[in-house]
Amino acid sequence: MAPTTLTSRIVCALALLALTASQAAAQAGSQRFTIDDLYDPAKRAALAGTATTVVAWLDDRTYLVAKPDEGDVPGALLRVDAQTGRSTPFLDVAKVREAVAGIPGIGADEARRAVPIRGLVFDTGRTAVLVAVAGDLYRYTIATGDLTRLTSSPGEEHDPAFSPDGRLVAFTREGNLFVVDGAGRERQLTTDGHARLLNGRLDWVYQEEIYGRGRYRAFWWSPDSERLAFLQLDLARVPDMTLIDDLSTRPALEVFGYPKAGDPNPVARVGVVGAAGGAVTWMDLARYTPVEPLVVSVDWKPDGASVVFQVQDREQTWLDLNLGDPRTGSVRTLLRETTKAWVSVNGDPEWLDDGTFLWFSERNGWQHLYHYKADGTLVRQVTDGKWEARTLHGVDETSGSVYFSGTERSHIGSDLYRVGLDGTGLRRLTERAGTHSVRFNPSYSLFLDTWSDVTTPPQLRLHAADGREVRLIDENRIEALTRYAMSTPEFVQVTTRDGFVMEAMLIKPPDFDPSKKYPVYQHTYAGPHAPQVRNAWTGVNGLYNQMLAQHGIVVWVCDNRSASGKGAESAWAAYKRLGETELADIEEGLDWLTSHPWVDASRIGINGWSYGGFMVSYALTHSTRFRMGIAGGSVTDWRLYDSIYTERYMRLPQNNAEGYARTAPSKAAKNLHGDLLLVHGAIDDNVHAQNTMQFAYELQRAGKPFELMIYPKSRHGVTDPRLARHMRQMMFDFVLRTLAPEARTPATN
Repeated sequence: MAPTTLTSRIVCALALLALTASQAAAQAGSQRFTIDDLYDPAKRAALAGTATTVVAWLDDRTYLVAKPDEGDVPGALLRVDAQTGRSTPFLDVAKVREAVAGIPGIGADEARRAVPIRGLVFDTGRTAVLVAVAGDLYRYTIATGDLTRLTSSPGEEHDPAFSPDGRLVAFTREGNLFVVDGAGRERQLTTDGHARLLNGRLDWVYQEEIYGRGRYRAFWWSPDSERLAFLQLDLARVPDMTLIDDLSTRPALEVFGYPKAGDPNPVARVGVVGAAGGAVTWMDLARYTPVEPLVVSVDWKPDGASVVFQVQDREQTWLDLNLGDPRTGSVRTLLRETTKAWVSVNGDPEWLDDGTFLWFSERNGWQHLYHYKADGTLVRQVTDGKWEARTLHGVDETSGSVYFSGTERSHIGSDLYRVGLDGTGLRRLTERAGTHSVRFNPSYSLFLDTWSDVTTPPQLRLHAADGREVRLIDENRIEALTRYAMSTPEFVQVTTRDGFVMEAMLIKPPDFDPSKKYPVYQHTYAGPHAPQVRNAWTGVNGLYNQMLAQHGIVVWVCDNRSASGKGAESAWAAYKRLGETELADIEEGLDWLTSHPWVDASRIGINGWSYGGFMVSYALTHSTRFRMGIAGGSVTDWRLYDSIYTERYMRLPQNNAEGYARTAPSKAAKNLHGDLLLVHGAIDDNVHAQNTMQFAYELQRAGKPFELMIYPKSRHGVTDPRLARHMRQMMFDFVLRTLAPEARTPATN
C-alpha cells in the first residue's frame, strides 16, 4: 500500500532522489565479503574496528589504556599523558600471570584466564589487583610484584571487592558474606546462607533483569569502609529450571531457580552489617509485603549516613526512592515515580555537595533530569523536550554545570551536552553527527570521546570541557575495508497513518539499478526501547548486512515505535500486548518500502534474535507479508519467559490472560505463512530452548513445514567462534535459497 500522508510522500521523493547518490557513494573496492572474512576464527580479516580501549582516568592528567593480547604476546595496561599521548607502563600483565602460574597446580593457560587485560579488580588507589584462581583469592601488589594468598577455605569465592580504604576484601561463598584482610584473616558476616538463600549475591533473574547481565555482586561498601549493605534473596519458593547438556556420555544437568511469568519471585531484603561482624540490621520493608516488592537498586549516601535503595511493586507500576537508617532499619521514602504504564529503573541519585540530588525520570514520557532537595522536594526539572537525556556524566559544582549525553540533535545518535543546574544554557559540546561515548576526568576539565557513525569505525579524541578538540588519539583506519564493494547506508523516515515518525535504514546493493526488482531482508529486534537504527558503527554485523547487499538483496531496518528510543511514551504502545503494535508498524514500514518500483514485494524476509526472534515468529504467524523468516533464541509464549521482564510489559498472567494467549506464536502455529528457520542454543539459560520446542511441536501438529537448527553447548548467544561461523553460513544460505536473488554466488572461501 502506498503511503498516504504528505510527510511520507516527501520522504519517499527524497529517497528516490538519493538513488544515484547511493551508487556514487559506494566505495571503490570490488571484493565481496565472505563468511570466512567475517566469522571464521582462523581466516577472518581484521575488519570490525575497535578504537583504543580506555579503562579509566587515573587523575586529571593521565588515563589508563588496555593494550590487548596479540596471539602469544601478552598485553599490558599503560598510563597515558592526556595532553602529549606519551605512555608509560602501569601494570605488566605478563608478570602478574607469571606470578599466578607459580601457584602449585596452576599452569600458564589458567593464569592467562585468571588475569584478563580488561575486567581486573583494583583497589581504589589502583595499587593492587585481586586475582581469583582455583577457588581462592590472591592480592597482587603492583609496586612490589608480590602475590599474597588471601583465602584457603573450602568452597569458591565470588564477587570480590576491595573496601574503599583498600584494607579489606569482601566476597561471597556458599550464600554467605565474608571479609578478609591483607594477612588472610577471614571474618564471616552472615551465617544463614545456602544455595537457596543468598546473602550479597544475586540469583539468575535479578542479575539478568535488574542489576545487569553477568553482575552477581549484591553488596556495597559504605564510604568509610566500616559497613556493608547487602541484598538477601530467598529462593525457597522459586521454581527450578533444568537444562540438559547432551555432549557427555551421561547428560549433565544444570538446575537453577528461574521464575517464569506468574511464578513466585525471590523474596528480597536489604541488610547492613559491620565489617567487624555483629548483628545484621534489616531495613523495614513490612509495608511492601503485599505487593511482592522488588529491590531494584542499593547504594550509600556519600556521607554514609543512609542506605539509598529503590523498591518497586511486582508489576513495576511504581518505584519508591528510599533512605534507610543503617543503625535502626527505619525507612523514609523521598519520592514515588509513576507513569501511564510501567516504571523503568533509571539509575541512582547523583548527590551534590549541598545534599541535594539529580534524578532521572520518565514521568512525562521522556527521560529527563530533575533536581531535588535532600528531603525529596522537587526544585526544578533541569532538562526538557521531545528527546532523551540518557547518561549523566557528572556535575561541576564550581561552575554549576551538568554534563550529560542525550538525543536532542538526533534520535539515532548520541551527543554530549552541558546545561546549568538551573536548567538554562543548554549547549551541545560534540560536533560530528553520529554516536559519542565520553569519559570525563575528575575535575571535568577534559573528556575522552569515542565517536563513530554508520560508515566510520570508532575513533578516539581528547577534548576540553567546552568541546574544543585537543588531539586525535586513534583514527582507527581499517585499510582492508577499502578492498570491498560497500554501499553507504541511507537513513529515511516513515510516517505512519497516525503520525508517528519511524526511523529506518536502507542498504542497497553496490551496483544498485532502480530498473530492477530486489528482494528485501529486514533485520529487527522490536523490543521496548531498543532501537536498531543507529548512526553508529556496528562492526561485523553491519558488514554481514553489506555482504547480503553485495549478493543482490536490499537490507531494511525499521524501528517500530515501541522500539524507537523516542521516549517512554512511544514504548508504552506495546503495554499488555507485545507483538501487536510492533507488527502493525513493521507492516506500515513495508508499505512505504514496497511503494518503490525496485522492491519485489513477493520476496521479503525478516530476521531477529531473542525479542527479535519472537517478533519473527509472531510476524510469520500473524501476517502474510513475509516470504521467509529466521527466528533465533525466540520467546514463543510469554508465559515461558522470566517474571521480571515479562510482567513489566504484560502484567501478571492472571491480570492479562487474554493478552498472553493472543500474543503467543505457538498458539497461532496453524497460521504460519512463509519459510521459517528456527535457531536455538540447547542450554540457553535465558530464553529456554523449551520455547522453540513447543513452537516446533505445534507447527508439526498443524502440518506446517519449517527448518530447525539446535546448537549444543550454546546459551542465548552462539559464542563459540566455530559454531558462530556455522550458524552464519547456514543463515546466509537460507536467505539466498528462500529469497532467490539474482546473484547466488556462495559467500565462502
